[in-house]
Amino acid sequence: MKPEQQEVKKVGFPVLLILVGLVISGLFIYGFSEIAEGLLENEVKTFDDAIIDFFISIESAGLDQFMLFITELGSVWFITTASIITIGVLWFKFKDKWGILFFILAIGAGGLLTKLLKTFYERGRPSINPEIDAVGFSFPSGHSMGSLIFYGFLIYLVVRSGLSRAAKWTIATMAALLFVSIGISRIYLGAHFPTDVLAGQLAGGFWLILCILALEYVNWQSRSEVRPIKATREFFSELF
Repeated sequence: MKPEQQEVKKVGFPVLLILVGLVISGLFIYGFSEIAEGLLENEVKTFDDAIIDFFISIESAGLDQFMLFITELGSVWFITTASIITIGVLWFKFKDKWGILFFILAIGAGGLLTKLLKTFYERGRPSINPEIDAVGFSFPSGHSMGSLIFYGFLIYLVVRSGLSRAAKWTIATMAALLFVSIGISRIYLGAHFPTDVLAGQLAGGFWLILCILALEYVNWQSRSEVRPIKATREFFSELF
C-alpha cells in the first residue's frame, strides 16, 4: 500500500467519527429549535401539563428529600467545585493541557450560553423558590444543561482513560443516570417545565459534542503524523 493510501486509511475512522458527531449535534439543535418554536407559539402547554400532573400525583415527603439531594448535584456551587477538582486531576495526574482548555470552554461557555438563551426567551418559572435555585427565567434549564455538559464530559474523559471496560461502563452509566435524574428533579420540585429540561439537555448535548470534537481534532492534529486537512480531502476524493 502506498504511503498516500495509508494516510487515507488512517484518516477514515476519525473523519467518520467527526461526521457522526456533527450529525448528532445537528439533531440536538434541531430538537431544541422545535421546542423553542413550540414555546413561542404556545404549543407545548399540553405536554408540560401532563408530565407535571404525573409528578404531582407521586409526591411524598421521602421523594421530596431525595429530589432535593439530586438537584444539588447539578447546582452551580457543586458543578463549580467538581469542575475545579476535575481540572486539578487533569493537570497534576495527566498533564492534559488541551483537555483542561476544552473542559473549561465547555463548562464556561455553556454557562454563558444558558444565560443568553434564558434572556432571549424570557419564560417564567412554574414556581419561584430561592432555596432550590429556582429564580430568574426558566427556559432552558440551567441545571439540566450544565449537568449534561459536566457529567457528559466526565463520561468522555473516563471512556478515553486507561480504566477497565467494566469500570468505564459503570462510571459512564452512573453519570448518565445522574444528569437525567437532575433534570427530573427540576420538574418534580416545580423549578422548571418539562420542556425547559428537555431543551436544556438538547442544547447541552449540542455544545458538549462540539467541544469534544474540537478536542479530538486538536489531539489528532498534534499527535498524528497524518496531516488532517490533506488526508481528509484525499479521503473524500476516494469516496466520490
